[in-house]
Amino acid sequence: MHKRTVLVALAVAVSLVFQVDLSAQAKKRRAPARRAPAKATPVLALPCGDLLGFQVLMDRQRFSPGQIDGKTGTNFTRALAALQSARKLQSSGQPDCDTWHALGGDTAEPAVTNYTLTDADVAGPFETRIPPKLADQAKLDALGYQSTTEMIAERFHSSPALLAQLNPGVAMTAGAVIKVPAVTPFDADVKPVHDPAFDDVSILVTREESALRATRADGTLVFYAPVSSGSTHDPLPPGNWKVLGVSWHPVFHYNPNLFWDAKPKDEKATLKPGPNNPVGVVWVALNIEHYGMHGTPEPGNIGRTQSHGCVRLTNWDAARVASLVKPGTAVTFR
Repeated sequence: MHKRTVLVALAVAVSLVFQVDLSAQAKKRRAPARRAPAKATPVLALPCGDLLGFQVLMDRQRFSPGQIDGKTGTNFTRALAALQSARKLQSSGQPDCDTWHALGGDTAEPAVTNYTLTDADVAGPFETRIPPKLADQAKLDALGYQSTTEMIAERFHSSPALLAQLNPGVAMTAGAVIKVPAVTPFDADVKPVHDPAFDDVSILVTREESALRATRADGTLVFYAPVSSGSTHDPLPPGNWKVLGVSWHPVFHYNPNLFWDAKPKDEKATLKPGPNNPVGVVWVALNIEHYGMHGTPEPGNIGRTQSHGCVRLTNWDAARVASLVKPGTAVTFR
């Protein structure tokens, strides 16, 4: 009896331990998994200034880094090297103290400023979805901005991601005060006017550098910007050309016969104007059929992707080019 009592007690004990173990495992399974804390984006420490400050000051002085994003990259490096060369500095493409001083970084206005969103900024109308196919885009009444964020980012030459970084948790509503890069705002509704002071300017576009340079007759570089130009299928046509004219808010005539990647069933179509038009807000026509310099609906891809042969810039940089050129302005592709 004693032996049987011991065995029963032992069995009960084991059963209790087993139940407790199951309960513990169940709790462990139900407990939410702990996530590793998000790592902060490392900030590149510079001996003088910061990346956002460099980009804003360069943009102000017509050495465009393309989309302002507070990051390093090919567009930024090449634009900085061009500025350094123009300022008679070592053209390393690196943001050093000599370049910061040459930009006036110690005495310049702050790189970031406040902007109050207006009723017009949030009213739209916005094109909430722009289809990828040109034939479907042709069915839209307009090719405007898709959101307030996209419009404001483009107005201040920046990436939407930078806006979000500068304004964590801030809703894009009328009356909200947001931080933006302190550059000359771009207005997609205001046609640029040619400045007679630049009548002697000529344009050089180089595929190797993926850049556009506007230079005076005396060799002074007055504007630099990254571009997308040509591809394996549609290379940039080297040669000397001339500007025929400038079209503001152009319609886009899609001709599938001119696109190597067009589908067999594609038909000709006319796309309405707007900043999300395939050629953006401006078309600078040249004396070579089907080629021109123009804006883009994808500013973040400038200098990173290829085009169908034309010279593609951010909308704000394309507008600045339009203000520099006139019919007869010399344009060289190489």
